[in-house]
Order: sequence, then C-alpha cells, then structure tokens
Amino acid sequence: MRAMMSETPGGPESLKLMDVPSAALGKGQVRVAVKAAGVNFPDTLIIADKYQFKPPRPFAPGHEVAGDVIEVGEGVSAYKPGDRVIAAVGHGGYATEVVADQGQLLPMPANMSYEDGAAFTMTYGTSYYALKQRSSYRVGETLLVTGASGGVGLTAVELGALMGLKVIAAVGSDEKMEICRKYGATMFVNYAKEKMRDKVKELTEGKGADIIYDAVGGDAFDEAIRCIAWYGRLLVVGFAAGRIPSLPANLALLKSCDVRGVFYGAWRGREPVEARKNFDELLKWYGEGKLKPHISMRFPLEKAPEAMNALLSRKATGKVVLTVA
Repeated sequence: MRAMMSETPGGPESLKLMDVPSAALGKGQVRVAVKAAGVNFPDTLIIADKYQFKPPRPFAPGHEVAGDVIEVGEGVSAYKPGDRVIAAVGHGGYATEVVADQGQLLPMPANMSYEDGAAFTMTYGTSYYALKQRSSYRVGETLLVTGASGGVGLTAVELGALMGLKVIAAVGSDEKMEICRKYGATMFVNYAKEKMRDKVKELTEGKGADIIYDAVGGDAFDEAIRCIAWYGRLLVVGFAAGRIPSLPANLALLKSCDVRGVFYGAWRGREPVEARKNFDELLKWYGEGKLKPHISMRFPLEKAPEAMNALLSRKATGKVVLTVA
C-alpha cells in the first residue's frame, strides 16, 4: 500500500509518499480500500506533535476516509467485502487502504459520493455534538458562528439553520458571506470591515447571541464573549487562529453565561452509542437531501501537503478532500 507518512514532527512538507506493508487485520476489524480522504485542521496538528494524541511514528495522518470494504476479520458480521463505508480512524487515512475497527465504520447512503463520505464525519460530527448535546439550544434562538465558511463552521451554519436557529455567520470576506447564505445563514459579520461585538449587538437589537460556536479562538473568542446574550452559551470548539485565549472571569459573571468545551473525539469514545445515534440522524438528513458537504478543493493523495497548506492558509472554504486512485 501507499501512504503519506510522517517520520518526524513538522509541517505539511514533512510528509513523504511511501510504499509500506499493509497492516495486519485483527479480530473485529475491516480493511477498506480508500477512495477519498478528508483533510482537517487536526491533521496539521497531529503531524507537528501539537494534537491531544501522539501516534507512534512513522504514521499517516487522516482522520476520515470513504471507500470499499475489501476484507473482514474474525467476528465481523455487520460488513462484507464490497460494502461502501465511511471510516473515522483518528489517523492513517492518507493512504490507499486502512484497517479500522468495525465500530469506526458507518454505511454510506446510496446517494452519497465517496468525496462527500470523506468530508462528513469530522465536521458534521463535531458540529452536531456541539449544537445537540452541548448548547442547550431552543428553536428560535440566535447562533453566532465564527470562521463560518470553514470546515466545521459551515456545518454549524447548516445544522443550526436546519435545527431552527437564527444564524449569524462571522467571516472575513463578502464572498464567504455568500457561501454561508447558501447554507442557511440570514445575518452576517464581515470582521475584516466591522467589529464583531458591535455588529452582533446591532443585529440582535442589543441582546447578543444566545449560542456562540467558536472554532477560531484568538481575537474571535475575545470579541465573541463580549457580544454574548444573558444566559448565553459559548462553545469552545478549537483554536484555528493559533492563539488559545483566556477568559476574564468578570465577563462570565456580568452575563451569567456559560463557556462550554466541545471535545468531540473524546466524547465519541466515551459515549459511542449516543455518537452513533447522532450519525444515524445526520446520514438520514443527507439521504433526504437536507445536508450537503461543501467541498471547495480536491487534491490527489500525493499532493496532500498542498491540500493541508490550502487549509492552513484559509484559501479553502468548507472541506478539502484527497482523492485516491
């Protein structure tokens, strides 16, 4: 098999396309021929040893793939060779094949492409967990999404609108506003031109946002906490800006608001039954045409470093996907 391997900590350019032995297939495991792999911000962190988990080297990054089952191990009854599946594997996805525990697999809807499958688990899984399990949302509330045209941001916009929330998309350009409009946002902040706290208060008639979904951190977090509503909930999803912000405790006191962590990967490991229920609902919505990943860039496997850099430079909107021949 071929894989983009990380031999030493570093940036995207440190990855090398290598021929490596196929992994052994254990009990309860499935071998998948990869057709497409999603590119996510945590992939850039894990190869630099900046992620919560540090796999032993050498390893291939890549949390999510879509492909065909080609072999099943002892005790596997839910899947058979030829089945089209999504696999959420943590790492190893930037490769022509991957071995996954059967519990890491999801069946692909008949109308789902491999590219959509590879673009699905990380972003939709994170955003649905954030909004369904962590936000205490009520229909009609206002949701502010920072970095709204990015991978997780755009799924938060799409799901928030589908769940009955009024969505404010905070982005850095007018072009990105239009993408968010297509996915359900009805109000907008262009933080390249206007101050987020002032614009959000204007849009909400001084009330502020009931729920804030922040995967950016840095200055976006600093602004967001200052335009949160009374009893508001700020969801800490990630730190794409690079700076992990600090919260002045008096701001939480003044608004009687909550700051809630969203560690999707750990939750999925702790509560796999609930996580599977979430995906059953998400895949049902996809099958009904209510969800559609926005894939703005596609790269072949050997150009994975370029794909990661497109994500890091914020040239991409929505998802970036690797295609595997």
